Amino acid sequence: MMSFGVDISLIDYLKKFFGFSKFKGNQEVIIRNVLAGNDTFVLMPTGGGKSLCYQLPSMIISGTAIVISPLIALMKNQVDSMRSYSAEDGIAHFMNSSLTRMAIQQVKNDVLNKKTRLLYVAPESLTKQENIDFLKQVDISFYAIDEAHCISEWGHDFRPEYRRIRPIVEEIGIAPIIALTATATPKVQHDIQKNLNILDAKVYKSSFNRPNLYYEVRSKINPTKEIIKFIKNNSGKSGIIYCLSRKKVEQLSETLQVNGIKALPYHAGMDSVTRSKTQDKFLMEDIDIIVATIAFGMGIDKPDVRFVIHHDIPKSLEGYYQETGRAGRDGGEGQCLVFYSYKDIQKLEKFMQGKPVAEQEIGKQLILETVSYAESSVCRRKTLLHYFGESYNEENCGTCDNCLYPKKEFEGSEYVLKVLKTVVAVNEKFKVDHIADIIAGNKTSMIKSYKHHNLDMFNTGEGRDEKFWNTVGRQALINKLLEKDIENYGLLKMTGKGKEFITNPYSIMLSEDHDYNSLEEDEITGSGGRTGAVDEELFHIVKNLRKKISRKKNLPPFVIFQDPSLEDMAIHYPITLEEMQNISGVGVGKATRYGKEFVDLIKKYVDENDIIRPQDMVVKSIINKSGLKVYIIQSIDRKRLLEDIADAKGLEMSELLDEIEAIVNSGTKLDLDYYLNEVLDEERQEEVFEYFRDEAETESIDAALNELGEDEYSEEDIRLMRIKFMSEMGN
Repeated sequence: MMSFGVDISLIDYLKKFFGFSKFKGNQEVIIRNVLAGNDTFVLMPTGGGKSLCYQLPSMIISGTAIVISPLIALMKNQVDSMRSYSAEDGIAHFMNSSLTRMAIQQVKNDVLNKKTRLLYVAPESLTKQENIDFLKQVDISFYAIDEAHCISEWGHDFRPEYRRIRPIVEEIGIAPIIALTATATPKVQHDIQKNLNILDAKVYKSSFNRPNLYYEVRSKINPTKEIIKFIKNNSGKSGIIYCLSRKKVEQLSETLQVNGIKALPYHAGMDSVTRSKTQDKFLMEDIDIIVATIAFGMGIDKPDVRFVIHHDIPKSLEGYYQETGRAGRDGGEGQCLVFYSYKDIQKLEKFMQGKPVAEQEIGKQLILETVSYAESSVCRRKTLLHYFGESYNEENCGTCDNCLYPKKEFEGSEYVLKVLKTVVAVNEKFKVDHIADIIAGNKTSMIKSYKHHNLDMFNTGEGRDEKFWNTVGRQALINKLLEKDIENYGLLKMTGKGKEFITNPYSIMLSEDHDYNSLEEDEITGSGGRTGAVDEELFHIVKNLRKKISRKKNLPPFVIFQDPSLEDMAIHYPITLEEMQNISGVGVGKATRYGKEFVDLIKKYVDENDIIRPQDMVVKSIINKSGLKVYIIQSIDRKRLLEDIADAKGLEMSELLDEIEAIVNSGTKLDLDYYLNEVLDEERQEEVFEYFRDEAETESIDAALNELGEDEYSEEDIRLMRIKFMSEMGN
């Protein structure tokens, strides 16, 4: 083992092997601890220089350092990098399933001949008996466990094989361990050290704060248009877009391509050659954007990624932090944008059904943390750093949406007091949502089973709902009046500061959470009235044109275009038939039949008024790959019963009718006579058809039922006849 009397010696090694003249952050003290033969735990954010903490010691200490990493792409990257610093290719190798038997033999020869200082091994390869037997013959300097969060079930990328590392190390031969991760909450850190049996390890924790990153959460309304607009406003910059499903990755990357954006997909379903080529194109800047599942980016060292967009909310805050950490690694600009909808949370919860109960519990807790982050109006940076056990005491970070556009604050000391007293009343044995239910007076099954509806604190919430009390609980955590228990994660415990607060309360300013859900509903349903983005003058102009055409064709105006379509025209100013097809409720058929007069009129209006059209109007869509619409059209052509079509696709009848209405409203003609003749006689069909043709002022189903009689017709009857009418008269 080598020791160093003066600092300059280690700097000399750094300069000799890597060409750097100084260390970053904690690198030097970490390396000295490894060189001294001690177990070491390194918590260092992405871009902090974790790799050097084991690479440099491996070059100084005799023997071979075993680096256990789950990322094949990263292994190749780092081996290439290490070889570039040395005249000898054998200096670094990797051993994983991608190698041929001949290549593996070459690796083993170099290791046994003491040429190799760094050997990267995938955890799956480490568990094979032949590899264990081989490594028993090797002089191992130390073990480096990279991506160590994979050990913990509470980590964002749990791998069961990682939990077997310690017993295998004991079988091969004990040597010092350095565990490294870019993301670990206090709970995950404890799990890692316990599992690796390094509870006495020296812990080096760098700050998780990335001051150059800007964090923003947006409501998930038209995310594709928003993303295209964002990219075009950041033209030429590199970015990564994360989606939860492979299908969405494929769809979104194709949509970006048809809109003139240099983008490629990346996910685990693609073959390794294609993935590798895509990575290289991104690194060489042949493409600007990668659309990926979370499989991408773990081993990519591209310092100038300027933005990371999450099309879907991630499953955990650790995952989110890890992925946003790919932005601005050079210290330059890094924008982190996430689209949030509670519907996505429900989808994530659905994915967990059928998994073991313990896994479901952990998953739900992690998702709740993500919801808290998204909905909270507290500084994003403060929330993230608190999650990783770090304090951030600035009043305003100036680089997140919540700090730049703060919500109104209110005096919260009495609310906080109520939450703390409830935590005490239940003996610090429950989570924040349970506390919120008690104060809000919700008699849930959990509340009743613990008889918590008999507590004095039950239903003392002054009419405020559990969402509000959840907000108060979360902000009490950030203010360190409460903490989450490490062993039983999520259970609220009082801190010394919290106990003091109960005795001597003081002023605490709180802010209400965002309500992205109601915003989403208002935007989608129009219940909040038309948005301010609508050009009212143009809206009236296109409405008058619709009336003129409807009189000329002797059709009700709603058959031409419905109101939401006119509103969309008055927001996006379509001036070509291609652009008209992207308007809400307008497809190829409608655009072809009625669009010409509208786009001519809108173009004239745009020219006369010097309108600067929004960037997102030029969004071109791709064919819906889901195939649902195609399936419905083909099934109706084959005269299949609607009930059978709905059953085959797992839809309710009302959902199927929604789809059929969308098809017809976009300009496709469907013949439903075969089905209508089964459910309504000819006379009744005629009565409803004549109502829509001669009397109806709007397409409203309720108005039709009112006029025709709810006893005579069901809502389904009227919807079916409206589809027939719109199809025959409008298409």
